[in-house]
Amino acid sequence: MRAIILRHGNTFSPGDPPRRIGARSDLPLVESGRAQAAALARHFAGTPFDRCLASPLARTQETAAIIAPHLAPKPTDWLREIDHGPDEGALEEDVVARIGADALARWNAAALPPPGWIVDAPARIAAWQHFFATASGTLLLVTSNGAARFARIALGLPPAHLRTGAYGEVRDGRLIAWDVRP
Repeated sequence: MRAIILRHGNTFSPGDPPRRIGARSDLPLVESGRAQAAALARHFAGTPFDRCLASPLARTQETAAIIAPHLAPKPTDWLREIDHGPDEGALEEDVVARIGADALARWNAAALPPPGWIVDAPARIAAWQHFFATASGTLLLVTSNGAARFARIALGLPPAHLRTGAYGEVRDGRLIAWDVRP
């Protein structure tokens, strides 16, 4: 089994203030996000994907359609971005002011959700573990950073950031690469 775990392209233009965009914010890609998806499409042009799974959100569906236009991405809820609760749509500086830098550091280092965020971490980890145990073929998974971090945990690794327009690769249950941009 070969899985390419890919984060959608940009949903903000250069100069836009960073915000927490999660499961309840269904933003499309911006021009730079479509360019990131096109770069990934060129990078994976020779990869014979058997299936494509993607979060049901517009940004992931659009990214998947650009990379693998011959495959209809299957909307897959466990790939959906997490719900940032009261911080959904908030400016990053306001999120830090509300939850504190330590809570955000714990989320980044250990996937421990800050107060108010709606994340069923055990269910996310179990979904990834089930996928890794049962999937076959060459698969494209298009998701968001909050959901992708649980793939690494399911493999027994610490969570790590996945930038927009970047991917990770898992082969037969082993992490080969993470946060690679073409």
